Amino acid sequence: MFISLAVIGILYASIIAVKQSDIKRLVAYSSIAHVGLIAAGILAWNKTGVQGGIIQMLNHGINVVGLFFVVDLLERRLGTRSLADMGGIAKSAPKFATLFLIIVLGSVAVPLTNGFPGEFLLLNGVWNYNFWLGVLAGLTIIFGAVYMLRAYGLVVFGAPTPATERFEDVNTREFLVLGIIAGLVIVLGFFPQSILGLTEASVDRILSVVQF
Repeated sequence: MFISLAVIGILYASIIAVKQSDIKRLVAYSSIAHVGLIAAGILAWNKTGVQGGIIQMLNHGINVVGLFFVVDLLERRLGTRSLADMGGIAKSAPKFATLFLIIVLGSVAVPLTNGFPGEFLLLNGVWNYNFWLGVLAGLTIIFGAVYMLRAYGLVVFGAPTPATERFEDVNTREFLVLGIIAGLVIVLGFFPQSILGLTEASVDRILSVVQF
């Protein structure tokens, strides 16, 4: 029952995220959807689901911090969170656009980014628990790509608006913060076993002791 509620939460939050015009609310609802997937994978209570939940808690934490930092940076520079007031930022802030893209790709679980191993394991765990729940949970990948890439396109591409035509690129402090987060997105995408190897023995022990 609870795993079904988690899957419903994934779909509900994802649909609301697609409809958002406020980028901060979009990121917040996307976070709810990702947490719902983590809950569903853990509630499936098999090795792939639990390990996926553990690694995804770490990786989602990295990605959502990066996304909220980007939102804060946009709001401070533009005085708005509305996607309708943004556009064309890549022309004046290429470093910002590049780092933002890496974080977005991690959030939508593109292969070789940190979001991919966790989401793959989570979906595999839910799929092994129940085929139809796995199919419904898998829609989070489609919805996630829709709302995150749409938001990125509206912020970065197109013609500059009066608010964005003089948008300043990231300074040294901002570049350092976003650079570290983007670096973790890539490194943990290439080397997920560095985390999975640390948790495997503990997961095996927990599953052997706690049986439902």
